[in-house]
Amino acid sequence: MVIFLLCLKIFFARICDVSVGTFRTMLIVKGKNFTATLAAFAEVFIWFLIAKEALNTGFDSIYIPLAYAGGYAAGTYIGIILSKVLIDGIVSVQAVIDNYDDKIVKEIRDKGYGVSIIPLECQNTTNRKVMLHMQINKKELNNLMKLIKSLDNDSFITVTETKFVHNGFIK
Repeated sequence: MVIFLLCLKIFFARICDVSVGTFRTMLIVKGKNFTATLAAFAEVFIWFLIAKEALNTGFDSIYIPLAYAGGYAAGTYIGIILSKVLIDGIVSVQAVIDNYDDKIVKEIRDKGYGVSIIPLECQNTTNRKVMLHMQINKKELNNLMKLIKSLDNDSFITVTETKFVHNGFIK
């Protein structure tokens, strides 16, 4: 029973420290240096305490490293989810549209998104192709993707993280 409780403690402590570590990495990417520094302190503090305990037990059992590794894996997954939910961000969306029609941009703007239109010259096509360029809050991405696909299901869409935006219109 004691080894079971120790394994649970190790497992959940690893979830905590690795989740904080994953979150810290996202903070660094977003340029939130002070918060990332505080997260780094918490991450290593938890890690040190639990690693010390895991290595200094009187038990010789495969369950301890399994709990340690399992907590690491679960912590990575949970950290990714927390980062997506808690860290606001802006993404850049580019959509290449075949057979462009002004109604497409009107529809996107009517939904509150700012959009720039870039005409494209492509070989071997007579279609009027354009690239639509938009900067949006990450939380709006699914809505915008559904809208673009409903307007042109064959559109070519790329999404990239944006570190900094100055001016412009962002929904």
